[in-house]
Amino acid sequence: MNFLYPSFLWALGVLSVPIIIHLFNFRRTTRIYFSNNRFLKQVKEATTAKRRLKHYLILASRLLFLFFLVITFCQPIIPAKNQLTNDHAIVLYLDNSQSMSAQMEDKVRGLDAGIAFVKNIVSLFPPDTRYKLITNDFAPFSNSFKTKSEILDLLTQVRLSPVSRTMQEVTDRIRQQGAAHEREVFWISDFQKSTLGAIPTTLDSATQWHLVPIRFASLSNIFIDSAYLENPFAASGEKNVLRVKVRNDGKRDVDQLSLKLTINNIQSGAATLDVPQGGVAETTFDLATGLTGLNKAQITFNDFPVSFDNEFFFALNFTDKIKVVEIKKDNEPTPVEKVYGNKLVFSYHGFAVSNFNYNELAQADLVVVNGLNTVDPSLTNALSDYINKGGTLLLVPGTQPDVNNLKNLAQVAGLNAAPKGELADLDRPDFSNPFFENVFEEKSISLAMPKASRVLDWGNDRAAILRFKNDLPFLSLFNRGGKIYILASALDRDFTDFHQHALFVPVMYRIAASARRNETKHYYTLRENLITLRLDSIKNDEPLKLVGKEEVIPGQRKVGDRVFMEVPKFSIEQGFYKIASQRDTIGLLAFNLDKEESLMDQYPGEEIKTRVGGGNNISIFTASTSDTFSNEIKERYLGTPLWKYALLLALLFIITEVLLIRFLK
Repeated sequence: MNFLYPSFLWALGVLSVPIIIHLFNFRRTTRIYFSNNRFLKQVKEATTAKRRLKHYLILASRLLFLFFLVITFCQPIIPAKNQLTNDHAIVLYLDNSQSMSAQMEDKVRGLDAGIAFVKNIVSLFPPDTRYKLITNDFAPFSNSFKTKSEILDLLTQVRLSPVSRTMQEVTDRIRQQGAAHEREVFWISDFQKSTLGAIPTTLDSATQWHLVPIRFASLSNIFIDSAYLENPFAASGEKNVLRVKVRNDGKRDVDQLSLKLTINNIQSGAATLDVPQGGVAETTFDLATGLTGLNKAQITFNDFPVSFDNEFFFALNFTDKIKVVEIKKDNEPTPVEKVYGNKLVFSYHGFAVSNFNYNELAQADLVVVNGLNTVDPSLTNALSDYINKGGTLLLVPGTQPDVNNLKNLAQVAGLNAAPKGELADLDRPDFSNPFFENVFEEKSISLAMPKASRVLDWGNDRAAILRFKNDLPFLSLFNRGGKIYILASALDRDFTDFHQHALFVPVMYRIAASARRNETKHYYTLRENLITLRLDSIKNDEPLKLVGKEEVIPGQRKVGDRVFMEVPKFSIEQGFYKIASQRDTIGLLAFNLDKEESLMDQYPGEEIKTRVGGGNNISIFTASTSDTFSNEIKERYLGTPLWKYALLLALLFIITEVLLIRFLK
């Protein structure tokens, strides 16, 4: 124990005053006259003994009162574990991810508690201390050290951020400025398991690391795990079903959770479902017919107290069409033209091989080479280049194909002519094949199948999309940079009735869906870095803008008809943003928080310390409120003050003296 003001110990000389009073006042004798001396002697002996005891007790109380009163003014303390020094460089990392909006046990929001902790820290250190404040945004102000007043001003600007940071990202950011002498780092975070990433096994031993966990009350969180359209083709005007998966991260079942679907700010559906603890439940919403253009779909529900993820945004874009180019032997109508003739979904262009412009390949999602027995070398080279750049080709042979010629285009070494045979039945589809996912409402084993006679053969293919009953492939997919679909039969009535069968349309639609390049997704997460858009008639000097709550011009690069756009995660929030070119709206994007942020499980402070090496330069703060944190940090840097206890003891002994005088006879 030490004294802040040891010079006050000279005041202990006041202890002599009660002793002097005791000697000169309590020792005075009194003469008593009485007739019976024997009786007087007995009474005098008893009374003197009792008085002596009372006087000693009063004297002791007065002495102890004065002693502890002097000690109070000396201000005794237990020395601090950490010493305050001049020339401090302190780094403050404040986690401001969305999970910090949850409430602690005292009902204070985690971010608000973290801001209060930072204020307590900067108010403790000497005025010449410099601080660096780092948040998840990695904003420019975190590049340099600031004064106390500048830090307090920056704290008024701190808001919840949609960005999550791993522990490695934060430590790398701290190291960027180089090590400073006697540097200390205060790490204020909820230490969320799902977003903390791989924890470094060691931390810089030259730095003092102070981990300040923000501990939440026991929480159970409900959030949207995923959402998708049952029909992958978002065709305007057609009925569709939106499937939604809801996840329960808590340790109790949730019954009768109410979900609402709004489209363009009009409620379009409602559903209730039970979500088991730690499980996932699925529900559906019917999308009404008549939806065209750009539509904002939003799913909402009530989940208290974790509410930052109670909304889910879903963009329904019915403006993009799949671009299909068919190369055929003449200008006669074909089954391919009929199946891709739905102008709401497809942009179809058919060309006779003698009148084909190779520039059409750059715009095509799917190229169908239909009914050609041979392909000239220049077209073969152009199609090969198209496939190598990620394009999709469907090769439908003619009735008498030149296999050696088509082998160069198909890029399949084992391609051969098939022996002439009778029409044979196809086997039913393999419903477990991802190609047929969400294609059939009922997976019936009694499905009537088309017949076909092969003109091409490429051996056994266990991954074939469609097969004959003898297990030989009818339709196969080969990945060659892009995708090549090969059909074993010509689309001619003498060779197959596949193009007249009900199976033909869903298979051709699925091929087209898999061919869509750079398709705008229905929603993105704010953890993604890049968005690829395919847009026509955009001039190189026209930057695209994202227009939502604010207008943002993200970093972007144009290559042909494609635009590679960086996600400006520090400038946007979850919600809807229109893609604008000058004054024209050409698309709609929906952004949601990364679902990892919704997993609220936390690392205890001691476990984090153990994982990062548990060195002496790592300490843990256990305070759960602003007041307790203030007391804890003062105890560490200023020591534990004891003057209050000394004052209480002084008051106790003065009260004891009063009681002795009043009641002890």
